[in-house]
Amino acid sequence: MAHSPPFSSPFSLQGSVALVSGGLGDIGLETARLLLEFGARVALCDLKSSAEAAAQLQRAFPDATERVHYACVDTAREVEVERWIETVTAHWAAPSIAIANAAIVESGSAMSVDAASWQRHLDINLSGSFWLARSAARQMLGARIEGRIVFVGSWAAHAPHPHISAYSVAKAGLRMACQCLALELAPHGITVNEVAPGFVDAGLSARLFEADPPLRERCLERVPSGQILSAGDVAREVLALCDPARRHITGSCIVVDGGLSLLVGNKAQ
Repeated sequence: MAHSPPFSSPFSLQGSVALVSGGLGDIGLETARLLLEFGARVALCDLKSSAEAAAQLQRAFPDATERVHYACVDTAREVEVERWIETVTAHWAAPSIAIANAAIVESGSAMSVDAASWQRHLDINLSGSFWLARSAARQMLGARIEGRIVFVGSWAAHAPHPHISAYSVAKAGLRMACQCLALELAPHGITVNEVAPGFVDAGLSARLFEADPPLRERCLERVPSGQILSAGDVAREVLALCDPARRHITGSCIVVDGGLSLLVGNKAQ
């Protein structure tokens, strides 16, 4: 099904190569869908087998399979990320867009989280996103092209969530990684930004809502706008930061939470 462009003056990504980690999740697929609609070729990575992914991508993008490339990649492993991006560059061209979206969330307070869970959050949510961004940036620099790097972060980076402490810590670290990369890459025309969603009825949050149905209603009651985000809402904000004309926005965090942060301040209840 075709989707109308979400902007009054749509731009073109024709000829661009885009990377999306966590590409088979709800937000990843919606982001890929928009990138394809705007003309980009999209390389997705996730942890599903190639056969399983092929069937899912055929259902999602039946008319654009020639512009979609998939690989099973563990983004927590720097060498796998680099090998994947090198393969994409050889197959198509150096990427000019990279979306670091892969993430996990597991319950656990600061005093109860075990060492393995803590490390998984740091490896995937923080290090994995950094490896993707840095490896993509190296290809952009090597090809002497301007680029757009977007981290899918979270409002949990600035509002402590006691029940998912490791996730909050990893996302806070991701925000600083975004700013450090943005400062270093700005002279080269490569922007680095973050989209920080609030409550999203998709992906990681959707699984929490499914496990605890009353949680969704409690969350909804707290959002000033009275609405919970969809995967498409997040994807549209990500796409906006991929606009080639938005060369002056870098090191920024776009908080998309329906006013939630305004109401609860710096602490999540």
